[in-house]
Formats: sequence, C-alpha cells, structure tokens
Amino acid sequence: MACLNLFGTMLQVSDLFEFPESLPFASTFRPDMAPWEWLPRIKQALAGFNFPEIGGERPGGLHVSGDVYIHPSVKLPPFGSIQGPVYIGEGCELRPGVYIRGNVIAGQGCVLGNSCEFKNCLLLDGVQVPHFSYVGDSILGNKAHLGAGVICSNLRLDQAPVKVVQPDGTKAETGLRKLGALVGDRAEVGCNAVLNPGTLLGKRSLVMPTVAFRGTLAENSIAYEKTSILTAPRMDS
Repeated sequence: MACLNLFGTMLQVSDLFEFPESLPFASTFRPDMAPWEWLPRIKQALAGFNFPEIGGERPGGLHVSGDVYIHPSVKLPPFGSIQGPVYIGEGCELRPGVYIRGNVIAGQGCVLGNSCEFKNCLLLDGVQVPHFSYVGDSILGNKAHLGAGVICSNLRLDQAPVKVVQPDGTKAETGLRKLGALVGDRAEVGCNAVLNPGTLLGKRSLVMPTVAFRGTLAENSIAYEKTSILTAPRMDS
C-alpha cells in the first residue's frame, strides 16, 4: 500500500530515491512503487543475477561464501565475513570486521565500514556507513551518510508488522514484519542515533546525533532534541 506524500499524491520510491545507472537491476526496482515494496525485491534481483566466478586473490582473513559478486576495484579488508547472495559495486570500500549476511546490494563508491553489519539492504551510489552501525532491512539513498554507531532497528518489540507513518499522520500497512529505515538521497544521520522500525527520511533530511527517531521526516528538515546539560563542581580533593 502506498501512502500520501506532502503534496497529497501517492508516495512513491521516486520521492526518496533515484535508482543509479551503475546497478544492473533497474527493471526490478521500479520508481512507481511504494518505497518499502523495494525490500522484497532485493532478494528477487539477486536471484536473477548471473554471478561470475570471483577472480583474484582475497585476504586470508576475509571469509566469503555463497553467491557473491565483488567488482575488481573494490578495496577489501584484511578480515571480515560476506555471506551471499551479495552484490558489491565498483569502487566500494569494505573495512575491517565488516559483516555482510545475505541479500545485500551496494552501488558504486559505497563505504561498508569497520564492525558494521548489513542484512537484506540496498545501498545506492555513494552511501557511507563508516563505523559500528547496523543496517537491516533498509534502503539507503544516493550519498546517504550514517554517522558512527547509527542503528537501523528493523523489528518491533512486539514483533507486529511494521507500519509507516504518512505525512498526514495516518499509518500505512506494509505487511512486513521486518522493516528498518528508508533513507532518502543525501540524507544524514548523526552519531549514535537510532532509526526505529519503519522510519522514513526525506531527501537531504538530517537526524541529529543520539536522537531516537521514529516516523517520517520531510525532505530538507532536521530532527533534533533540545536538552540541558547540567554541571557541578567536583567535591573530592
């Protein structure tokens, strides 16, 4: 089920993302779908991909299993784990300790950072997830950036199907038990923020550090919390 955007028309993928030419899956990821309808298509796209043999040498500490495509230009880490099916595009950088555990597509020039975990997600061109993050059942738009320690939470505590909050405040049924964040092109998320299940961030939106955000953030908007920091003198000598 699609939902209404800020202009009263049906919310489509094209309101958040532009599918890049670098990825060979354009026929699978149609722009007229609801954004969360792309998630099941990740597995479908990889199932239809003709995986070539992986050539060249790999670092001894990098474990690779299943159907995996890694472009020859990808910078590989000395250790990490990649479980297929996975597609890693041209010019990506995989950093030490990366854990990629199936149904992951990364476009051109992405950074999949140290000690980060990726599962059932689509990273469009230029995505940066450099440090200590979890990205599950999520879509990150072109040049989206997650600061250190950002968590894309993908499962409600009661494990009920995830709903997406529409701009008018009503909720759209997605039919998905697991749905993380839908992060629009060039959106930014600050360090140690948490994006709760079904979060939708518009293009060029910004979530400030340490914020636990849920719902929908309009494009070119900032989500922040105003808190007071108290100070006191030390009483020890």
